[in-house]
Amino acid sequence: MTIATTRPNDDPQRLVKQLPPEFYHSFLSKAAKERRLSPIRGLYPLEAKPGVISFLAGKPNDAMFPFQSFSFTATCPSRPGQSTTVSLSGPELAEGLQYGATAGLPRLSDWFMGLQERSHGRRRDEGWRLSVGSGSQDLIWKAVQSLVDEGDPVLIESPVYAGVIPMFKALHCEEHEVETDAQGVCSSSLRSILENWPAAKSKPRIFYTVPYGCNPTGMTATTERRREVLELAREHNLLILEDDPYFYLYFGKAERPPSYFRLELEQPEIGRVLRFDSLSKIMSAGMRIGFVSGPKPILDVMDLHTATVNLQPSSLAQSIALALLEQWGYDDFYAHTKAVSEFYREKRDVFEKAMRTHLSGLAEWGTPEAGMFFWCVMTEIECPFIFLI
Repeated sequence: MTIATTRPNDDPQRLVKQLPPEFYHSFLSKAAKERRLSPIRGLYPLEAKPGVISFLAGKPNDAMFPFQSFSFTATCPSRPGQSTTVSLSGPELAEGLQYGATAGLPRLSDWFMGLQERSHGRRRDEGWRLSVGSGSQDLIWKAVQSLVDEGDPVLIESPVYAGVIPMFKALHCEEHEVETDAQGVCSSSLRSILENWPAAKSKPRIFYTVPYGCNPTGMTATTERRREVLELAREHNLLILEDDPYFYLYFGKAERPPSYFRLELEQPEIGRVLRFDSLSKIMSAGMRIGFVSGPKPILDVMDLHTATVNLQPSSLAQSIALALLEQWGYDDFYAHTKAVSEFYREKRDVFEKAMRTHLSGLAEWGTPEAGMFFWCVMTEIECPFIFLI
């Protein structure tokens, strides 16, 4: 196996080794290996060639769409209490009303790439790319379909986000639960499962985790635990599915732990993390916009799935989000997410005060540092409760 090496132009001291494309072939499901380029969507890039008049894909003439403009008001994060007007018309609206790229509108993808550079320190020439989906749930399902065969063993943290359970049940997977505590995934539990795996049986290829403000436990994994999980992933040849909808809902007193996506830069080579982000908790749950960042070979087969199943994420929802994000810029985006996290911190404090008043001596819980959940265990009866704040 040959490992590609890049040295970013703006940092000659930072040497990044990338796992080669052929490395991922053994991780792909049988269905993923059999997917082929859509005979329509596979020709889309040709439309961008200068001078081409496209008769492709049966696109309706946008002159017949009845919408002429959209305008809405939104908060102005840098000026609390004030609002800003965002308008969508002309070419931007036409793009939002028409069929679009399978992996998402290019300008929105570019904006998200810039966000990943700022939030996770990942440069664009370091062996990864990004696709937009109809919410992160859509993308997680497509990742599972691309990486897991029927009956495969999979590793999931326990307790696990209930939304992924039907995905693995539908494939009749062997679900191997990795213990968690207040510090996140118990790396000792993960190591025990992997080191005691039957020699004659194929090991799991993926590990699914929600590292910030986990639904349902509310736990946030420490940096040390994350590093240990990354080491085990490399030692036992795993891919990490980092589902992170609560990343921007961190309100702990300590500095925010780095993501798996960032921490893998410390590894001898990068390319074992598939990261899922979402706008649902910070902008709108109903817009259904999420994005996945990770190795190009995996995202390519996920896009093939999209091209067959739902063609693309909604162009209009993407255009509305893009118009607001470009008007805000990254500084206002971060100011907004800071306000969102502070909102949920205040909710957490009020809720925990009520819990101390009414449940002290009857239940045990940890104080969440991110997200929207308390995990409460009644001490008189062995029954956990989940509270949404």
